[in-house]
Amino acid sequence: MLYVLATNSVERSEALCAYLVPRVDDGDTVHAVNSQRGGDRTSQEQLDLGTEALAVVNERLSPVTAVETHQLVRGNSPAEDVLAFVDRYEADEIVMGVRKRTPASKILFGSVAQDVLANSPVPMRVVPVLGAR
Repeated sequence: MLYVLATNSVERSEALCAYLVPRVDDGDTVHAVNSQRGGDRTSQEQLDLGTEALAVVNERLSPVTAVETHQLVRGNSPAEDVLAFVDRYEADEIVMGVRKRTPASKILFGSVAQDVLANSPVPMRVVPVLGAR
């Protein structure tokens, strides 16, 4: 199986890895993606958080399966980047984390997971994440 895992925080990476560890084996591959828009829409702190999130994925999953990490800063939305990886690598499944949100925050901020789910050509696993941003 080939998985595309989308993450933007250590907490999210921990939750996604906890989900994947019992499901993957040495014949699988995980492409972990952290996508930032770049320019004035992305701070150095966000880039650092993405780097830390990807390091957690590599640390937790590389003992059990092949892992490739990708920090993307190229002007795309995170949903666009995740879906591009699905197409590019012919992924079998997307793994993303979601946090509980109020109805107002859904209207104001949108949802990467919702955008990916609406446009995904492959199955998507949604893992609850407590305390993640």
